[in-house]
Amino acid sequence: MARKTFISYKYSEAQKLRDDILEKLGDDAKFYQGETGDSPDLTDTTTENIKKNLKDMMYNTSVTIVIISPNIKSSKWIDWELEYCLKEITRKERTSYTNGIVAVIQKVDGGYGWFKSLNQQLDGCTTSSYSSHLVYDIINNNRFNQEPKVYSCDKCKCVTEATASYISYIDEDTFLNDPNKYIEIAFDKSENYKNYNLTKQR
Repeated sequence: MARKTFISYKYSEAQKLRDDILEKLGDDAKFYQGETGDSPDLTDTTTENIKKNLKDMMYNTSVTIVIISPNIKSSKWIDWELEYCLKEITRKERTSYTNGIVAVIQKVDGGYGWFKSLNQQLDGCTTSSYSSHLVYDIINNNRFNQEPKVYSCDKCKCVTEATASYISYIDEDTFLNDPNKYIEIAFDKSENYKNYNLTKQR
């Protein structure tokens, strides 16, 4: 089932990936609620007007896709957008619930080494580590927050990326191969949010 989605991204470096995601969604892209090339230009408007427009786009969505790009933290809006999507917002006696969130790592210079590294554990398991200083606290604080933790290997205590964190990291190539799969995983986590110790503020 298609979900109403919002894509949070730094325009100057992730617009192409935003467009690639919408293309891969195919007919389901009609459920996308975020900005497109046809959206009004808000460059010269007030901060409050920009926030109002963003809130209107995000309010009815159930899944947020955040693109992890090298300079994501220089965006004025992404951490605020994530905070809004994680909160329960009431308008005219109707409440929008916490969005599921999936973080898509942008490929840079043909790979993901700018943000992700693979580590071989002594027992043979391969685990991933990430450059957490490059992303917002609201992302880091919603990583590895599953309660209770479910280990994929009891020996080295490694976990499964898709379920161990409320905000999971997915490589661009993997996500684009089957975006609906990861959107559904994020939505399922929002339906079972009590299984996670959520941080909803920046």
